[in-house]
Amino acid sequence: MAQAAPTPGRRPGTPVPRTSAVPGAPASRTPSTPYTPDIFDERTHTVTRWVLPMLLGLVYGYWAAANNRSGGPITGWNVLFGFGTAIVFAALYLAVQAVAPRLRRERHALLWAAFAGCAFGFLYQQAGHTVVRSTLMALGIAAGVFAVAFYRYYTHEDAAGRRVG
Repeated sequence: MAQAAPTPGRRPGTPVPRTSAVPGAPASRTPSTPYTPDIFDERTHTVTRWVLPMLLGLVYGYWAAANNRSGGPITGWNVLFGFGTAIVFAALYLAVQAVAPRLRRERHALLWAAFAGCAFGFLYQQAGHTVVRSTLMALGIAAGVFAVAFYRYYTHEDAAGRRVG
């Protein structure tokens, strides 16, 4: 049988109080639902909420421009296309990020799936594939994203969309 190591200031055999060792964690947590501490402050989360879409947009814009030029020379129009694509991607990402949490889990997952499918389909089409093939590939990606997102929201939210656990 495993024994707990003695801690300073507590006599062996006395019961351990049912309080949380993590500041800010609810005291009624059971061992089966551990508390995950938030190691970043609110300012870090706010900065990340704005910086991440911009960085992803730049990567997406560069990728779209590279697909569009098909290995040819970089031109001014190609650079403009890349930055335009980056701005549109970042704006749509921010819009989905703002709207999606307000939706129920089915629509929440569907919105992220539609965004991912459209983003992938656009990149795939820029590589020179037909619209039909790009659409079919985008639908496959969207179905996968929907399955993963729905599973995550189904296991982490109740039916009203409130986080549990």
